[in-house]
Amino acid sequence: MAERTFDVVVVGAGAAGLTAALAFAREGYDTALVGPVRANRDGRTVALLDGSVSFLEALGVWDALLPHAAPLETMRLVDATDNLFRAPTVDFKAHEIDLDAFGWNIESATLVETLGEAIAEVPNLTHLPVAAEGLGGVQAVIAPGDDDAGEGAGDRRAVRLADGTSLLARLIVAADGRGSTLREEAGIRPRTWSYPQKALTTILAHARDHRDVSTEFHTRHGPFTLVPLPGRRSSLVWVTAPEKAEDLMALDDTALARAVEKQARSLLGAMCVDGPRGIVPMSGMAVPRYTAERIALVGETAHVFPPIGAQGLNLGLRDVASLRDAAVETSFGDPGARAALQAYERSRAVDVRLRTTGVDLLNRTLLAGILPADFLRGAGLHALSFVGPLRRRLMKEGVTPTFGTPQLMRRREARAVAF
Repeated sequence: MAERTFDVVVVGAGAAGLTAALAFAREGYDTALVGPVRANRDGRTVALLDGSVSFLEALGVWDALLPHAAPLETMRLVDATDNLFRAPTVDFKAHEIDLDAFGWNIESATLVETLGEAIAEVPNLTHLPVAAEGLGGVQAVIAPGDDDAGEGAGDRRAVRLADGTSLLARLIVAADGRGSTLREEAGIRPRTWSYPQKALTTILAHARDHRDVSTEFHTRHGPFTLVPLPGRRSSLVWVTAPEKAEDLMALDDTALARAVEKQARSLLGAMCVDGPRGIVPMSGMAVPRYTAERIALVGETAHVFPPIGAQGLNLGLRDVASLRDAAVETSFGDPGARAALQAYERSRAVDVRLRTTGVDLLNRTLLAGILPADFLRGAGLHALSFVGPLRRRLMKEGVTPTFGTPQLMRRREARAVAF
């Protein structure tokens, strides 16, 4: 069996894995990225919040992404549940927290394609477009320079590849998704749950300008969200009952556009389907811990929840930026050292659990259809509408956490001060 040695091996070439490989390689670690880069065009987009944009700037890829992205200057919540305690429409405006935009919306496939192109240009980064079959054990490998690298410097863990190669690394970053083989073999057992919902995704062209406003209608079956794209185009995420989602998926383009326009209350005028479609069952997943020996979980390997509030991939990118900080600031040259993994574990525990719980609770109150849940949600939206300090605090927390913001997710001027 062929054997190769690296500082860091990243398994999984989605957005989280690609950014992890770029982040570690740019810090000078000899890095391998395992897995094929697949940019599936299925109508899905991602709203990259301000901290994620700062991170992509620091990785040197944002300039290539910017022409394909649209700013999100306003996020509007509309209560469309028709319940007894119907809440007012709430507009969250980026200028209230001194931002030009909360973030930028871009097609997920474009993000992955651009990151995939960037990895070819970075020194210290080897891309192996084959599947990983599983983990090997921890072993001592003394390489040149290890003698002075500190406690545990020779320890590496193996990853087995489908082509028979074995990769040894000080740190293995598991970014192989919700069905992760590496997480399973590391002995980390996730808790999973499902919702009686599916999400229909597509891209639409429309007659009226979206004015950089993302609008989320809260319906009894889940959120119906229109998010700006460049020009008079928007992405759709329509979370609804499974049977309705399948019925919508079966419509021709003209009928689907009419259904969307009706659900959107003709907010953006006449519509037409302007991209591919996808349909995704809604589910959730949480893990009891984010690390094992010389392994760290990031992205959907560590957490999954419904597409509400643009938290999913942004949380995954925050995993990557936090892991980079832990490795650089705590490891003394060994990115998988116990101290680095403990620092990463601490950084994710509160952030991930709070956001997972918040999204889950909001989604369940929409589905509950009972007066107490409607009252609490309505009262909360009333408070956000009329209490400015509370609204601004929530906006800031939604974009980036108050405490523990990773270095590369700070705004450019703040990063300059930090360094």
